[in-house]
Amino acid sequence: MENIKRFNNFAEFYPYYLSEHRNSTCRRLHFVGTSLVIFILALIVGIGAWWMLLALPMAGYAFAWTGHFFFEKNRPATFRHPVYSLLGDFVMYRDMILGRVPF
Repeated sequence: MENIKRFNNFAEFYPYYLSEHRNSTCRRLHFVGTSLVIFILALIVGIGAWWMLLALPMAGYAFAWTGHFFFEKNRPATFRHPVYSLLGDFVMYRDMILGRVPF
């Protein structure tokens, strides 16, 4: 069985999260997936297409997991730390926009 690293809070987790996203193609795929999730959420709220909630996980994870499996060559943190990983996606997205994390 895999030894799962424990984190006391998100601040401890985020440097680990970034270390799992060293490959620029992986980060770019995350950015595309997160952008798509934000767009779909805006559509859901804007036009009330609640059925589109089903598309959210597919939109985000399809791009992110492609980045991990084919470019980063690691196992997505989602499998071990789902809540922190989801938060990490949005924080990395923000940090990419602000230039703190390179595209």
